[in-house]
Amino acid sequence: MKQPSFFDVEERLARLSGLGDQLEAFSRTVDFEVFRLDLEKALAYSDGSKGGRPPFDPVLMFKILVIQTLNNLSDERTEYLINDRLSFMRFLGLGLSERVPDAKTVWLFRERLAQAGAIERLFDRFDATLRTAGYLPMSGQILDATLVAAPKQRNTNAEKADLRAGRIPEDWQDKPAKLSHKDRHARWTLKFTKAKRQDDGTIPATDLAIPFFGYKSHVSIDRKFRFIRKWKTTDAAASDGARLREGLLDKTNTASSVWADTAYRSKANEDFMDKQGFVSKVHRKKPHLKPMPRHIQKSNAGKSVVRSRVEHVFADQKSQMGLFVRTVGITRATMRIGLANIVYNMRRFLFLERLNASA
Repeated sequence: MKQPSFFDVEERLARLSGLGDQLEAFSRTVDFEVFRLDLEKALAYSDGSKGGRPPFDPVLMFKILVIQTLNNLSDERTEYLINDRLSFMRFLGLGLSERVPDAKTVWLFRERLAQAGAIERLFDRFDATLRTAGYLPMSGQILDATLVAAPKQRNTNAEKADLRAGRIPEDWQDKPAKLSHKDRHARWTLKFTKAKRQDDGTIPATDLAIPFFGYKSHVSIDRKFRFIRKWKTTDAAASDGARLREGLLDKTNTASSVWADTAYRSKANEDFMDKQGFVSKVHRKKPHLKPMPRHIQKSNAGKSVVRSRVEHVFADQKSQMGLFVRTVGITRATMRIGLANIVYNMRRFLFLERLNASA
C-alpha cells in the first residue's frame, strides 16, 4: 500500500467540501478571531518566561469546544476524532504531523473558562457579531425553558434534605473524592407529558408525570431572526416564571411584545413588564374549575403560533447536538448550556447567510 501524499489529502478534502462539510462552512462564515481577547483574558496564561511547553492557541481550543458541542462528544472521543477526521483537522488548521490536544488538555481548557465565568462574555461577543452583521433583535421576543438531563445521583432522603437546605451532608465532608462526584446543584422535578392514546382508543384523563433530574435552560429569542439573545441556567426544579424578572428580557429589541406560556403569567411578571415598557403576550390561564372563555381560547391560539418558534431552538439543541450535562455542578452546567446556545446561534447564522446569498 502506497503512503498518502499531499495531493491525496487535498483530493480527499476537496471531496469533503463537495459533499457539504459543515465545519468548512463555519470557517467561512464565523470569524473565530473575535473570541481571542475574551479567551486570553479569561485564561490569563503566563508570558512563558518561566519556561515549559507553550499552551495551545486559545482560538484553536475554543474551536475544539465547538466541535464537541456540535457532535455531543466526550473529551476522550474528541481527542480520537480530531486525530481521525480530516474535516476536524482542517477546521482546526492542524496538519497531519502536528500535535493534537489530548483529552486532559481539553478538559482543563473548558474548566478554566468555566471557573472564570467566561461563557457569558463569549456569548455576548458573538451576539455583537450578529448585530454588526445586521441581525438586530426585532419584532419582539419569546421566552421559554427546557429541562436538560444530568447523571442521576443516588442520595438518601437525609442527604437530599441537606442539599435542598444548601448544606453539605456530614458523611461527605471528610470524603473529598466522593464530594467531587456529587452534584449538589442539580435537582429532581416532574416532567409532565401528554397522556398517549391507549390500545382501546381511550385517552387517560390525566397527563403523565415523569421524574427528571438535572438542570433547566431558560432562553429568550427574538421573533424576527430567532437567535438566542438572553439565557440563564438553573436547577431543574426552579420556577420558569420567576426568571423573567432576572435578566431574560432584552431591552434592545426593536419591538416591545413578549410571548410566553402560562408558566410566566403572574401579577408580579405583568407589573414588571408594564413598568419596563414591555407589552405582555403571555398566555392566559384557564379559570379554576371553569371552562376557558371562547375569546381567551382564540387569543391563546394566536399567541401559540408565535410562541411555538422557540420550541425549534430546543429541538435543534437536543436532536442535532444531543444536549446533555455530563459534568458536576451548576458552574460546569452553565458552561455546557452556554456553549450549546453559542453553537445554536452559529448554526442559525450560517443558515440565514446561506438564505440571503441565494435570494
